[in-house]
Amino acid sequence: MIGMLTEAEILQFIEDDKTSEKKKFARMGQRYYEAEHDIKNYKLYYVDADGKLKEDLNRSNIKIAHPFFTELIDQEVQYMLSGDESFICSDNEGLQKRLDEYFDDDFKSELQECLTGTISKGFENMYAYMSANGMTRFMCADSLGVVEVRAKDTDDDTEYVIYWYIERIEKGKKEIKRIQVWNDKETWYFVQLKDGKLELDTDQEINPRPHIVYKKNGDDTLYTDGNGGYGFIPFFRLDNNKKQLSGLKPIKALIDDYDLMSCGLSNNLQDISEGLYVVKGFQGHNLDELIQNLKVKKHIGVDAEGGVDIKTVDIPYEARQVKLELDEKNIYRFGMGFNAAQVGDGNVTNIVIKSRYALLDLKCNKLEIRLKAFLRKMIKVVLDEINRADGTDYQ
Repeated sequence: MIGMLTEAEILQFIEDDKTSEKKKFARMGQRYYEAEHDIKNYKLYYVDADGKLKEDLNRSNIKIAHPFFTELIDQEVQYMLSGDESFICSDNEGLQKRLDEYFDDDFKSELQECLTGTISKGFENMYAYMSANGMTRFMCADSLGVVEVRAKDTDDDTEYVIYWYIERIEKGKKEIKRIQVWNDKETWYFVQLKDGKLELDTDQEINPRPHIVYKKNGDDTLYTDGNGGYGFIPFFRLDNNKKQLSGLKPIKALIDDYDLMSCGLSNNLQDISEGLYVVKGFQGHNLDELIQNLKVKKHIGVDAEGGVDIKTVDIPYEARQVKLELDEKNIYRFGMGFNAAQVGDGNVTNIVIKSRYALLDLKCNKLEIRLKAFLRKMIKVVLDEINRADGTDYQ
């Protein structure tokens, strides 16, 4: 029993969360960011002489994913985080120095991962923890493994956060599922066994463990400050939009169509490259034998009046090419990105360059509002910690 949660409830919450529509579409967004498109599962079928539907294993079935979504996400993330200057600033020089200790390159790296997950999946999490040097640090948490548990379905306040992830041991290719249960004061650490049962993680020196622990100089023992934790669950969620929808939503159909058109053209080139064979008087048993002889043996047997005639066919590539160009244009338009392959009229001015970035700038401005609110929550935690440590009253 963990407060008001039993082990059975923990496992049930995780299982219910996996099947939610929100997480289902989030997984799809992550898949497309990793260039695992639906085209990878594309199959060709035909109806045989008996009227049965069968998969066609003789025709070419090229499966090439075109990672437009990956480019659009990386564009947006880098555009928002571009620049060497600090993005959390203060007019007070002393405070700025302390802020730079918290919001350093490590934090920027975690924030980059958080933004990438936010856009690809629709939402992403970061959580606060106390580092070995006694400073609060922030780390990105995969939102697919974060389950928010509320006291009531209509309650906006999160009572528990369940965070699970798979820890891989590469040498033996062994997977260990670790589960953490957070409340406003402490965290329970579990390991899920092969039979599905939970047991406390023995690798943790203190379990359950308060949010804030520290070590003394020359002593590896973990100590607590007596207050337990932060006073709230230190998980922060950044949403891509109000409905927590992935950036894939408006352009998935266009990307799928581009994949289909491009692969279809490749299949046509592959299948027609050797022409169409018109065979008369074939001395064989069936069509499969004929195709096998042509592909492998490069010869077939015919009777005295038989013969083989090769007919070439012009591929209607112009229509496909126009469709590919239209899809690409619309992917960048509705994905609100910058098309680096865009060809202008040769009159490249500052105004023209700025206009090409207009949609990307608009998209980033919308997310920037949410990002600022997201960062303010973290800054409040850091300011409280600085004020306690330094005896200051920074606001």
